[in-house]
Amino acid sequence: MSLSKAYKNVLILFTLLLCSTLQAQLSNLARLEYSFIPKKNSEDSYSRFRGFFNIPIEISEDDYLVFGAEYNNVAIDLEDHYPFNRSLINQVHVIDATIGYTFKHNEKWRFGAKVTPRIASTLKSKITGSDFFINGGVYAINDKTKDETAKKPNRLIIGLTYNSTSGLPFPLPFVSYFRKLNSHWAYTLGVPKANIEYYFNEKNVLQSFISLDGYYAHVQDKITVNNQVVENVSLRVIVLGLGYEYYFTKHFAFYMYSGYTLDQKNILRNKDKDKVFTLDDVNTLYLRTGLKYKI
Repeated sequence: MSLSKAYKNVLILFTLLLCSTLQAQLSNLARLEYSFIPKKNSEDSYSRFRGFFNIPIEISEDDYLVFGAEYNNVAIDLEDHYPFNRSLINQVHVIDATIGYTFKHNEKWRFGAKVTPRIASTLKSKITGSDFFINGGVYAINDKTKDETAKKPNRLIIGLTYNSTSGLPFPLPFVSYFRKLNSHWAYTLGVPKANIEYYFNEKNVLQSFISLDGYYAHVQDKITVNNQVVENVSLRVIVLGLGYEYYFTKHFAFYMYSGYTLDQKNILRNKDKDKVFTLDDVNTLYLRTGLKYKI
């Protein structure tokens, strides 16, 4: 595999991991959210409705099976002129079903694994094998956020993630580190999100962040552009912004994030995942808001 091919596949894998990150799935039991990205100097826009839930079932002391489901409805509103039938890609559906297992190894470490079959497609006709993908991962957590003896509570998550559509025959590493500095300040380092948080009190939290967002899906009705057949559509954005969270209770919160994209690539791809046509690569505003229930 050439270096350029490997680099492209790594970027696609990051895109595939965006809609469902390991850290969010570990701490969130349910979420409803709406995202909006307008195209600069155009009537085009991208919006997404997302909802998911996770149900942990204790099978023995500190051992859990986790069943989850997620649905993303992506609306691609193309108002400008394009050399193809815009209605063929005006909507993308991403449907996940997850089964996971996690157990406490000792007082310091918890281990786990999950498998996530996925349908990601325009769903204009009957579902085929090209609409199915598979995600998976194994992870280890060292959580000291509730350790009263720790001077600065922290949580380390390390793991390996795999996606069948990345083109890479091996998993890639995942790392996320959270640390609370004092009663007001905390930070998280990792991919796909890093942030610095300021806690005004238990109900109001402000944060600055840099994160990845996007989607990757199969195009069922084939489009021919530049003498090439389009089989996939993807969006990858890198966002820098500010966020606000308001906690109605300890576990239930409203959140709102706004920012500006540092890098944006909305691309039609062929069966080899090579670029065929760029829908949008101009940086613009980014908005996301919703409700979440977390442990």
